This record gives sequence, structure tokens and C-alpha cells, in this order.
Amino acid sequence: MATVRFRVNGKARSVDADPSTPLLWVLRDHLQLTGTKYGCGIAQCGACTVHLNGGAVPSCQVRLEDLSGADVVTIEGLSKQGDHFLQKLWVELNVPQCGYCQAGMLMAAADLLKKNARPSDADIDGALSNICRCGTYPRVRMAIHRAVAEQS
Repeated sequence: MATVRFRVNGKARSVDADPSTPLLWVLRDHLQLTGTKYGCGIAQCGACTVHLNGGAVPSCQVRLEDLSGADVVTIEGLSKQGDHFLQKLWVELNVPQCGYCQAGMLMAAADLLKKNARPSDADIDGALSNICRCGTYPRVRMAIHRAVAEQS
């Protein structure tokens, strides 16, 4: 067991667990932040995407032992009231169907817009490699383009 201190959604946290525990399970099982979803466990689906030190990462591949002093933002921390401009657009444009992948999709989209203020469809497709079984990709692209237009 190891005790690791890091920040989650702006709050200092301390977790005592096996150092090889993936961040995904630290968030869900130790910190009860269940918005981040388990999809595949091998960093292929994007359902578990969070921001680590300012960039989007699959939380299933980050170990607790690598988090000392880190800053993690989950879907719960994207905005305090769930009113981040992307979250509002996701609702307004009915982006999700089942919704399972959407927390990871939103985190990836927020990271993309932080890095690229005017992404093309190709940029969006390249940055959001998240798998959505419902096929909401056209609405995801529409929401991101609308976010760009409204933020300009």
C-alpha cells in the first residue's frame, strides 16, 4: 500500500491503495467520482478520459504511483454546476443517446478546444478517438463547431 497525494477537481486528496491501482479505479472506488466510466481497460475506447496536468488521458492507463503532486480533472470538475459551455451544448443539441461514453467525449472535446480554437472535422475526428456505440459523432462535431462559433 502507498499513500499518494494529488489534486482532483481542485481539491487536495490523499489515497492509500496499491500503487499499481489505475486512476480510473482510484476515482470510482476510492473517491466515489463515478462520472468517469470503465469501457475497455486498454486505452482504446476513451470512456475513461480525464485531464491529467492539463491534458486528456485514459485514466485506465495511469497508475496511482504516478499521481504524486498531479492535478486531475474529471467530468465532475469540468464545471461546478454542470454548466460548462460544452455540457450545455451537449444537452441543447441532444448529443448523447445512451450517454455512457459522453463524459470521456466531453473531456476530450474540452481538451481539443483548449489546444485548437478552430478545429476542422478532421481535427475533431483525430482528437476524439472515443468510441460511441450509438454513433453520436455527427452531433459531437456539430456541438464542437457551435462551441467555436459561440466562443468567438
